[in-house]
Amino acid sequence: MRAIRCRPVMAHMPNILQALFHLLFIYLAAGYSTLSEESLRALPGPGDDFNIKTGKLLSPILQPRVPGTPGSIAVQNHFIDFFKTTLPAWKIELQNSTSKTPATGDRDVPFVNLIISRDPPWSAPGFSSRLTLVAHYDSLSVPEGFLGAVDSAVPCAILMHVARSIDAALTAKWERMQADGIDSAFEDHQGVQIFFLDGEEAFKTWTDTDSVYGARSLAAEMESSAFAAQSTFHNALSTISLFVLLDLLGAKNPTVPSFFMTTHWAYQKMASVEKRLRSLSLFESSAKAASPKAASSSKKASSKKASPKRKTPKKVSKRNDAVFLTEADKTGGRWLGGMIGDDHVPFMERGVEVLHIIPTPFPHVWHKMEDDGAHLDLPTVTDWSRLVTGFTAEWMELEGFMNTTQTSSKSGRDLNADEYGPMKDKSEL
Repeated sequence: MRAIRCRPVMAHMPNILQALFHLLFIYLAAGYSTLSEESLRALPGPGDDFNIKTGKLLSPILQPRVPGTPGSIAVQNHFIDFFKTTLPAWKIELQNSTSKTPATGDRDVPFVNLIISRDPPWSAPGFSSRLTLVAHYDSLSVPEGFLGAVDSAVPCAILMHVARSIDAALTAKWERMQADGIDSAFEDHQGVQIFFLDGEEAFKTWTDTDSVYGARSLAAEMESSAFAAQSTFHNALSTISLFVLLDLLGAKNPTVPSFFMTTHWAYQKMASVEKRLRSLSLFESSAKAASPKAASSSKKASSKKASPKRKTPKKVSKRNDAVFLTEADKTGGRWLGGMIGDDHVPFMERGVEVLHIIPTPFPHVWHKMEDDGAHLDLPTVTDWSRLVTGFTAEWMELEGFMNTTQTSSKSGRDLNADEYGPMKDKSEL
């Protein structure tokens, strides 16, 4: 992605348009179901699966992933194998394209997008809307050996964790709906899909043609597709209820603004999940969520003799209690959606609603060799995984279906840490 220097979109709109947007927000929010405290406590953390050396989700992505290279293919196979083996109910599709780049001259570079989806079992193509969770998996070609941990290995691992965390709840919800009887004329046919996009990074200098190669190809193909005339949606693009793009996540102390007025209501919903998780001390990066090690150290310190007239001040970082989503109370002012170029742009240009989750300012490791596993803040990574899982569960109305019998510990090691088999080549799909 690139920070684009352009005039930001201002929120000064005619009253009639503001009223229409307000009605739209009310309509869209009507199908959003808040998770109970019990369900929030049950949200699993990734635990050891986000270990940078041995983690089953994250570590295989922490390698150079330049489009068309063996590293890129290995990561594609990692995604494919995970879903085929661990989440077989999810449908895997590959969307392929090629393009010349400023760095390769007349040689075409292959780009492979992965679309992984799960719809209600009774829903036919063209009848289900889809919450769309997105991250790019490619990495910069220069500097050589660049790993791109926050950009965007961590967002990809988070989306794998989200899919695994909601899978059983989706099954339970849809089985209950089928048992109660489905009225196809009135039921909301809502599914979820994940895009792992290729070719987001520029090969030389960010321009409209040297960037977001995979996103541009996929958006155009989805727009040109067509469902049957009697379908609810006319093409694949129109099934996207919300395009949630994760990028540059994993560094300490992120601040994520609300970029678009039309999706500010969704931003506020995610911010509400964050606020409730923090209030329950379920955010590991928060000063209020003391680790077992910290608690042990505190206990030892309290057992030592201290002067009754002098107390050692408690060192707590105020910044650690600052929220990730900083503009939940925003009502006007500047909407900075036009300031950042990223994978959402080809979709937004075609009318898709976008919730862009990207820290601003960018992390200090952005596009530097230091963007590696060693420079990640793992408590922050864990918090993002819980937050996005909670938001997704609320959007998919999974209250009452999340597994509340196995409350996850803060390490997340008690849930969802199954082994899965060796990687397979795409030809085995």
